[in-house]
Amino acid sequence: MPNRLVEVTMKKITLLALFAAAAFAEPAPVTILEIDIENVVNYVDDVADPAKVGTAPAISPSGISRILKWAVAVGDIVAINGRPVRGLYTYRFGPGIMATTTLTPGRNIADMPSGCPSEAQFAILHPDGTPIGSITASGFNSGTPPPGAPATATSMTLAVVGGTGPFMGVRGKLSRASDVGTRTASMLEDPAYRRVNKGGTRREIVQLMPMARPEVLVTSAGPTVLHADDFSPVTAAEPAQRGELLVLSVTGLGPTKPVVESGKPFSAFKEGSLHMVTSPVEVTVNGQSAEVVNSVGWPEMTGIYRVDFRIPQGIAPGQASLQVTAAWIPGSAVKISVR
Repeated sequence: MPNRLVEVTMKKITLLALFAAAAFAEPAPVTILEIDIENVVNYVDDVADPAKVGTAPAISPSGISRILKWAVAVGDIVAINGRPVRGLYTYRFGPGIMATTTLTPGRNIADMPSGCPSEAQFAILHPDGTPIGSITASGFNSGTPPPGAPATATSMTLAVVGGTGPFMGVRGKLSRASDVGTRTASMLEDPAYRRVNKGGTRREIVQLMPMARPEVLVTSAGPTVLHADDFSPVTAAEPAQRGELLVLSVTGLGPTKPVVESGKPFSAFKEGSLHMVTSPVEVTVNGQSAEVVNSVGWPEMTGIYRVDFRIPQGIAPGQASLQVTAAWIPGSAVKISVR
């Protein structure tokens, strides 16, 4: 009997521990990317003679039904979360299912309205043309967003199946928030004139679950935030000053240029040999944007980066919340002392 009591008690303790772990575990936050696209044109496969594809410089509307046809939309990525970028957007869909729930001649009958199997690609660049990375989504283009889609979604949800650069290994969902003025063109139309002939605008919403996030290194003494003039730590006794240049030790900033193989250290410091982070890096202090002076791989360190930034002048004295974001993916906030 005593053994049985011990067994039951241990089971209760185990269940309570599991319950507590479930209650207090915080899921990794989802990163939202609002991607704005311009000059979007849908090119429909409607040309019988392959030699005539892409030969007409003028606007060439498609006059056929898209049922059981395939098409590709092409557009220019211009901003992510309001930050100017460049890039190429493609959205390949087909064959067109064009499903309805009631019998309609020329349409597919199904239990739900829908479009077609689809695949979206986002190749993202800095405004100067430097590559950042890409995101790929694939799935079935349903007529309405399914449960779990963002509140601003108006149509479709595809599964994000991966990416490159800082988006390597990401998972998530892609939905459409708006689509205004997109033209449906025949594949007779020459896509070289897409920007001349104009197209529509789209906003796609990507919900990302990244494999890694930027994180400020934290030791038993606190976050690794250093005064740039002497590399002494920022502490309550030696707080940061408004306008001061500080140095962060950070992980999870992703690829650099020149590239360093995974698991290998960054090169030793030489003039002109720094490994520059290719992702856009942002630092906020109490929600205010700070000037980022540089973001580089820390020489001779493996997986550790250096970010130099300046404390905004408008920060109130006291404990301030500091957060690093790379490729629109935010890390955990840490606290620093400011005077």
